[in-house]
Amino acid sequence: MKKGTLINADISYAIAKMGHNDMLTICDSGLPIPRGVQRIDVAIKKGVPTFIETLETIVEELRIEEIIIAREIREISPHMFQEILKIIESVEAAENIKVRITEVDHEEFKAMTKESSCIVRTGEYTPYANIILKSGVVF
Repeated sequence: MKKGTLINADISYAIAKMGHNDMLTICDSGLPIPRGVQRIDVAIKKGVPTFIETLETIVEELRIEEIIIAREIREISPHMFQEILKIIESVEAAENIKVRITEVDHEEFKAMTKESSCIVRTGEYTPYANIILKSGVVF
């Protein structure tokens, strides 16, 4: 049995298959998921699991070098934006790396999800609680 924090088999497998610059998206319950992109649906009811819980767990397993978010989150969901920044700062400190933060408009963000290895759908109901994680390398 897997011993680490991330015990979801589908997410763990998706991360294991990722290479440098591959993308994984974590989204709220409302983001449209493009045809042809693997959907890993972990949502079970409103707010469960939360976007933040899911993000915190995945970044424990996945080395990231860049995040991509919709710039609308700053104004529409500023608390969520601050939570994301705290998590990224924690990753940077723990792994002694610098993570690039890229902001795009929401329509561009949705188009970019077509290139994701998979999209993890949470039970989050906060507007614009979506992120693309670009994989880094561990060496």
